[in-house]
Amino acid sequence: MRVIEYDPFAIFTAPPSNETPEEKIERERREAEEKRVSDRIDEEIKAEKAALKKQKGVVKVLLLGQSESGKSTTLKNFRMKYARAAWKAERLSWRAVIQLNLIRSIITIVETLRAEMDNIPITPLSSSLQHHHHHRNPNHNYNQQNHHQDPSDPERPSMDSDFPESEAEVDSETDGAPIELAEKHRVLMRRLGPLRRVAADLKRRLGAGTEEVVAGSSGEGAGAWASREKEFVVRGWKNVLEGPFNGAKEGHGEQEDGDEATEVIASCKEDMQALWTDPTVREVLERRRLLRLEDSAGFFLNDLDRIATRTYEPSDDDIVRARLRTLGVQEYKIQFEQKSSFLGNVGLGGDFGRDWILYDVGGSRTVRHAWVPYFEALNAIIFLAPISCFDERLREDPTVNRLEDSFLLWRAVCGSKILAKSTIILFLNKCDLLKKKLREGAQVKTYLPSYGERPNEPVAVVKYLKEKFKDILRQQSPEPRVSYFYATSVTDTRATSATLKAVRDGILREHLKNADFV
Repeated sequence: MRVIEYDPFAIFTAPPSNETPEEKIERERREAEEKRVSDRIDEEIKAEKAALKKQKGVVKVLLLGQSESGKSTTLKNFRMKYARAAWKAERLSWRAVIQLNLIRSIITIVETLRAEMDNIPITPLSSSLQHHHHHRNPNHNYNQQNHHQDPSDPERPSMDSDFPESEAEVDSETDGAPIELAEKHRVLMRRLGPLRRVAADLKRRLGAGTEEVVAGSSGEGAGAWASREKEFVVRGWKNVLEGPFNGAKEGHGEQEDGDEATEVIASCKEDMQALWTDPTVREVLERRRLLRLEDSAGFFLNDLDRIATRTYEPSDDDIVRARLRTLGVQEYKIQFEQKSSFLGNVGLGGDFGRDWILYDVGGSRTVRHAWVPYFEALNAIIFLAPISCFDERLREDPTVNRLEDSFLLWRAVCGSKILAKSTIILFLNKCDLLKKKLREGAQVKTYLPSYGERPNEPVAVVKYLKEKFKDILRQQSPEPRVSYFYATSVTDTRATSATLKAVRDGILREHLKNADFV
């Protein structure tokens, strides 16, 4: 006996009994269009699900810290270790940046000598708070209501009593008769004049840059004149590295212009060496407190024999040390090889966790508002605190100690509810410069009274500062979070490579936990 299946919905889908041929054609056309729209919506939902799944596998890391804290150098280390192909392709492009760094150091010395010859008073724009009368807004005392203030806000409250409210005025020992410079120094200054034209050409072809006004020196010591040379700034690396200096464009006119710059620099090598090694010049730099010039980023005068040549090609270390200040946000994508990653060790294949996006944002107080859009959906924050700057002041605000600014910024980042789920990694950076300063006699307690009578030694200072940063993290975090602390010198590429491997594996481990894989 045949079973007849009954469809209760047939009455809704069956065509009208009195449907005409024209009505049937129109109905079928309408049904076909409705199916097409329905299928398109299904495909869009499917694609959104796939994109969401892929997005969950992408690791997003934000590099934070004040200007000149080492963010860009850390990003370079990441790319050098994990994006070698792109790194090698950009190598020749960095030559122009390094040449500009070299010339800028020479121009700084020449301008210092000119200020000495003209007996221009030494301007008290010291990087050392010991030589500055410190004024603060009396309403900037820290209070509990400010715990979750926006980290990008430049008007955050001051730390409590860790940093002194006022300092001594400028020492009178810096006054007195100028140092007598000989005719040979004037000749050297004239012979090095063509470097100014080369610097202007390099800046022009490096891209749409701006000259940032700086209030004083930072990392180069004190006593800089009021009209210090402004620093060349670009909006981003990518335009520079993909520009006319890229190795792929050799043979074109712009590359020939770049070779002309190399020719002029090579022809000035002996004069640059004579200037930098001259005892009288060193005496002037010491009087004007510019001896820290060689501790600053982008310093290459000790490498003139190698760099001021017609065949110079940058090394990895040169590129890491090169200084190219950026105001924009740098976004770099890195794809890790599974065989060398933490994922391989836990038996996970596929693309999960292979793709990373690293964001490097400008650290100057004037651009911190640009950070906020990058706070969402972050896996980790690498915060760089340069601990060697305990005796320096901000370029953009000479009334603020740089270490104090790092504490304030760290406090705001730790207290941000938006960032509460992100793993936080602290690099206590520039330990190499800290050791040098302490060896030369700088006393931490002079600038950080709460340090007290603890040993004025690098290990003790690092331990003390690490505990202070940890205390702030515990007090300010909206909820318990995973954190890692490292003492670093990110210009040391070998040591930083080991640190980055540990950082990468730690971030991936937390990423897997949050994705319910472990």
